[in-house]
Amino acid sequence: MMLYHILLIEDDPGIAGSLQTALSREGYNVTWKAEGTAGMVYARDHTPHLIILDVRLPDGSGFDFCRQMRQIGVRQPVLMLTVQSDEMDRVIGLEMGADDYITKPFSLRELLSRVRAHLRRAYGELALSDSDLLYAGDLVIDRLRGNVLRGDDVINVTPTELRLLTYLAQHPNQVLSRDQILDAVWGYENSPDTEQVVTVNIRRLREKIEIDPGNPALVLTVPGIGYKLVN
Repeated sequence: MMLYHILLIEDDPGIAGSLQTALSREGYNVTWKAEGTAGMVYARDHTPHLIILDVRLPDGSGFDFCRQMRQIGVRQPVLMLTVQSDEMDRVIGLEMGADDYITKPFSLRELLSRVRAHLRRAYGELALSDSDLLYAGDLVIDRLRGNVLRGDDVINVTPTELRLLTYLAQHPNQVLSRDQILDAVWGYENSPDTEQVVTVNIRRLREKIEIDPGNPALVLTVPGIGYKLVN
């Protein structure tokens, strides 16, 4: 059984201690960093399997650190800790490259469920390991290598974006609801707290794969239902 390594970037010692204890009891190896800069450097040098990142840190915004981690090639799932009353926090976090968010105050049970879902999809039995290629318009999805190609150009996508594109490509010209996508890609049911996840990740994916993201030709919105990939 794989020993998963989780990086926790959280400045509150009380919250960090509780999370470390809970995650360690579940069998995870946890590294705690109290500042974003130290956490970003550690993520770059040690490639943890998953990163839990607080929005408010003493040396800067978690949004900025998330964006910078993506820019330097950190592709592991990022779960952001946001504030219950600030919906904009959640949207911005997803826009900056986070895979998911959970709002404070949260239950340890809910956080552990999210962590398990992301690890299972990124590395476990649901990981993308099939050597076959998928095609979506002029894109080639190489599931074995985790690459998306347009001609000779590699499009840099996160593991979550890759799973999202793969799921859409496996159901070409089929309308998929947000609930279906959330369950297949993230592994949990829709709720008011997660309704932004699919919408923002579709937008991020379009920015990377569409020739004109403002007028998408590949991933279309079906009003009132969800999305479909035209192939």
